[in-house]
Amino acid sequence: MNLINQPSTLMKTLKLILLFLAVNLSFTACSNDDNKEVIKPKAENIEIGTANNKKALIGRDFHFNADVLAGDKIADVQLKILPIKGETYTKDWKFELSWAEYKGAKNTNVHKHFNIPADAPEGKFDFLFIVTDENGSKLEIKEVVTITDPANLPVDPVIGRDNLSRNDNLIYYMNTWVEPELIFKKNDLLTAHAQVSQIMGDGILYSVLIKKSANYNPESIDKLDLKKVIVISKVEHKGLGPASKITTLQKINGVLGGQSISIGAAADFEGTPITADKAWQSGTYNWVVLYKNTTHNISVYKSMPITINF
Repeated sequence: MNLINQPSTLMKTLKLILLFLAVNLSFTACSNDDNKEVIKPKAENIEIGTANNKKALIGRDFHFNADVLAGDKIADVQLKILPIKGETYTKDWKFELSWAEYKGAKNTNVHKHFNIPADAPEGKFDFLFIVTDENGSKLEIKEVVTITDPANLPVDPVIGRDNLSRNDNLIYYMNTWVEPELIFKKNDLLTAHAQVSQIMGDGILYSVLIKKSANYNPESIDKLDLKKVIVISKVEHKGLGPASKITTLQKINGVLGGQSISIGAAADFEGTPITADKAWQSGTYNWVVLYKNTTHNISVYKSMPITINF
């Protein structure tokens, strides 16, 4: 045995072992990088049109909502309404929007209202909601929306003749404020009147109070949570003829009424106790009128702030 060369041989062997380990670790790290999953954005609570009816009216407000969670961070949010191949239209038309204010957010609520342009043609269109992530991934939600000229609707509900009284004294009517601020105190009688016209068939109307501090703003009866609202009135109709109308004023036990509530009342119109999340308190409330025509799946709403000093 040559003892003089033994340390040299051991050194070479050690170097080979270290080189093998370094290469193996490098390969493993690269493999882990290659196999690392890219998380795509997600969306839930999606509403395309009022009550998610996927209907749009030319020249009218359109509602869209989505809760978005990015994989990393949001790079871009887009909405597109595009023609469908094979469909026939009266003109070439498309509509695209993007919102830069969501860039850099991890999670956000995209709640938008915008008008469908007056030059939009009627028909069925692809509706695309696109979220691009900073990690390079993309979420694309695709649905079909129907765009209609309001003149061609079977019903076109309109909320009007709305007025508020305090202890039988009129303080607001049809966008006219008799008083600069609509203030109600404990034990005041609040009377809230509204009319819905241009309807037929079946439908339902609610008139409610909602605390502004609840951060709860339903825009359709489908989203109405009765645990969070004080019901002033509820009116249902069935089998109405064309161009009919209803109001919150109704006959109950032979007496006209059904549209008033005392501030501080123990229960609302439906007999539900006014406790817990909807217990009376001082602050700003919204008086909200919501109507849904269940025959034709068309909804409208109107909201107005009032102040309660309890």
